Formats: sequence, structure tokens, C-alpha cells
Amino acid sequence: MLSREDNERLVRVGKGTPLGDLFRLYWIPFLPSADLLTDGQPKRIRLLGEDLVAFRDTEGRVGLVDQACPHRGAPLVFGRNEDCGLRCVYHGWKFDVTGAVTDMPAEPVRSRLKERVRIKAYPCKERNGMIWTYMGPDQEKLPPLPNLEWNLVPQEQVHVSVRVQECNWLQAVEGEIDSAHAPLLHGRLDSQGTTSAWIQKRDLRPTFECIKREFGMSIAARRNYDANTLYWRVNQFMLPFYTLVPPLSPFPDLSGHAWVPIDDENTLCIMFSYHPSQPLQPKTRQIFAEGHNGRESGHASCHALVQHPVTVPYAGYWTRYNPQNGFQFDYSAQRTTWFSGLPGLWVQDGACQSGVSPIFDRTKETLCSSDTGIAMTRRFILEALGAYRDHGTKPQGVDDPDVFMVRAVSLRLPPEDSWVDAGAPFMRAKLGADFGYEL
Repeated sequence: MLSREDNERLVRVGKGTPLGDLFRLYWIPFLPSADLLTDGQPKRIRLLGEDLVAFRDTEGRVGLVDQACPHRGAPLVFGRNEDCGLRCVYHGWKFDVTGAVTDMPAEPVRSRLKERVRIKAYPCKERNGMIWTYMGPDQEKLPPLPNLEWNLVPQEQVHVSVRVQECNWLQAVEGEIDSAHAPLLHGRLDSQGTTSAWIQKRDLRPTFECIKREFGMSIAARRNYDANTLYWRVNQFMLPFYTLVPPLSPFPDLSGHAWVPIDDENTLCIMFSYHPSQPLQPKTRQIFAEGHNGRESGHASCHALVQHPVTVPYAGYWTRYNPQNGFQFDYSAQRTTWFSGLPGLWVQDGACQSGVSPIFDRTKETLCSSDTGIAMTRRFILEALGAYRDHGTKPQGVDDPDVFMVRAVSLRLPPEDSWVDAGAPFMRAKLGADFGYEL
């Protein structure tokens, strides 16, 4: 378990907190490019507890600025996006993507007030359909965008979805690096609606091995495959908030998340699934986008999303599966068909990660051997926080974009083979290269 103090360090992301300051060293993905139209409606954004507004100006540039007009605090989400700037509807003050004031129609012609007023603004970049921002301390010397394979492969090879989850970022991360839960939580019952025969067919007691990396942590789960073979699944955690999940035959794609903290109690879940060398199959894309037989896949489907008012951050990415309605838990389905009784893959994860509280009191946990990866990842993050706070030491990935060229792997190996050594060439991502091993 964690102490109360460490728990606070790992979930508080506001400006001036240890974790918030560390996260602000990185470029942060925060919105699909398609969401912002040229001179289109601004969008309310919240990142790391800061309330912002995003818009695309007449020349196609993306602005990310403070949500409140610095004149009298009117909400800029209602602003008129026109003529290369966002104009407040209250008194007409207008701001460009850099935060500079370009017009004050109610001020005298000779007034120099607009030269002295600026609104908070963060630089933005776009790559392969995703908008990124940098909220760090040095706005003059920006680090490079991270070379994450999912954001570098051609569009036809990747599917990206976005949703809001009502819990802190770490609870979400820990759900994805924990592979012990998968055959249980995501399992289906046998034809009699019982777990006995189903459990006997699976090795539900994996052994875990974890190692620190320059990017974060590799969490390997070992299971028995047959008398002469071990099955290794290696999940990856990459600072600041990325997780990678191995492929699973017959679904030949890599997947994972950017678990972007909206604030201390809500997380923007950016999920990506991609094939490293081939286009995704049309049927796969359809399931990701629409679900399957009324159930959700790992991606939030178009049917799961509900529209909130424009003043709500990420208004179009909240879902109809949430703590307020019990994630639409179905007890009859739990008795007859699905181990969990929850309607789909991501819903099952989300319900367990956020169903009790947005910030769980980790002093009440009872960790066990299958939580080795979780415990070591927490310790890794705490060490990174301490190194930056006490010595100014930045994690390697801040300035080295290739640190992120990593893959999760699923390997069948003889018992005498080391997963670290045998898996090393397959865990390095190389654009255009296939998996390199049989799934």
C-alpha cells in the first residue's frame, strides 16, 4: 500500500505540485485535429487542472488559451472565431493563438492597453491527426514531440478513440499494466453460466517480473503455455502517462493509452490500436467504432458517447457508462454469460478503476504478488518526482524523442530463455517493421 503522502504526490497534477511540474515537461496530446475546424466553434479543454479553450484560426493554426477573458472574465468558449483570432462576445477583445490582444474595439484609438495585456496561451503542434500542447516552464525552448509509434504510422494503420473517465490518471494506468485481471474481468462463462470449467482451462496465476527502463517500466507476466513452453506478455509503462499492451492472437494489433490527467479526479483516455506494417482490417475498424452486438470493445464506440453543454470540458467525450448509473451493470448477464456483468471491455476496466471513488485511499489496499508491477511503477514515478524536485534531473524522454520507440510483446519461449534478452529486438519499435515473431 501507499502512504497518504505518497498517494497525494501521485495523483495531484495542478501547477506547483511535484507531479504537475513533472508532467509539464512533456508534450501532451489533448484533442483530435478533426475536432477543430478553421474559424469553427471553440472547445472547452481542461488539462492538468488548468481551464482552457482551443480553437483553429483562419490560417489553420491551433490556439490553446485561458478560458476567461482577462477584461472582465467572460467565457471565451462563446468567443467569435474570426479573422485570425478569438473575439470575446462581451466587449469584443480579440486574441490570437499566441495570446496577444489584437483588438479592443471599446478602447480609444490611441490606447496602448492592448500592448500590455496578454492572455495565457500554450504552443500547439499537430501530427497524424492529433493535437499536442506544451505547458512547461520554458516556452522559448520547446522539446521535440515524442516519437510514439501509434502517432507516426500511416492513418490507415491506426484507430484512435477518446473518452473521459471519472477517476485520477493513476488508477487508470494501473488497470492497464495489471494483466492478472484480464482472463477474469474480461472472461465469458461456460455454457452453464459457471466459472468452474472456464477457470480450469486457464493459468490464472501468472508470475511477474519487472525491470526499470529509460522510458519507464517493463512488466512481464509469465504463464504456462505447454509442457515445454512459457508464454510471456510484457506490458510497458512510459513516462509520463502511456501504457502499451501486447498483441493477442487472433487480433494482430498493438494497443495502449495516453492517460492524460484532466484534473485530479478525471482522465482523458486516448486509446490507440495499430498494426505496425499493415492497414487495419475494415471489420476491426467497424468494431472499434461501433462496438459489437451492443457491447463495447477496448475503444469507446460512437454509441457510448453523450453530448454535454459547450461549457463542459471535453463536452463530446463523456460516456453513458459512468459511476452515476452503475456502468449499466447487468446482474442477469453476470449469472449467465459474462463474468463481470458489465457491457464490454473498456467499461469493465473503467468500472473497476473508478467505481469506488475518483481518488481511492491506497492506505486501505492489500497488495499481493500479482501487483509487483504496480508497486514498482509507483516507486519509479516517485523516484522521478524526487530527482526532478531535488536535483532538477529530467527523465530521459523529455529531450530524447526516440526513448518512446517501444512495443509491448507477447512471446512463447522455452523455459531456459530470458524474456529480457529474447524480447529485446521485438520491444524496440521500428517504423514499417512487422512484429518480428509469430503471434
